[in-house]
Amino acid sequence: MLWMMERAGRKNSQNVGFQLWQQDNHPIELFDLKILHQKLDYIHYNPVIAGMVANPEDYLYSSARDYYGLPGLIDIMLVEPLIQ
Repeated sequence: MLWMMERAGRKNSQNVGFQLWQQDNHPIELFDLKILHQKLDYIHYNPVIAGMVANPEDYLYSSARDYYGLPGLIDIMLVEPLIQ
């Protein structure tokens, strides 16, 4: 992960060294369960897309573990399932 933070830091002229967080954001109102689940899936699959883990629940720092019935690192409130 360190090499990824270093690469991100080199791409941003405002950094000296490493970058962990994006410096901008685009807030989205979570106005219904469909949007909420879409964003939750996006967050859970980020480590998979980055190649850090094979499955969302494998990432130790993810709430995806709680949704798969595995112990998470912190207590969370699960979002109700999306009924389709």
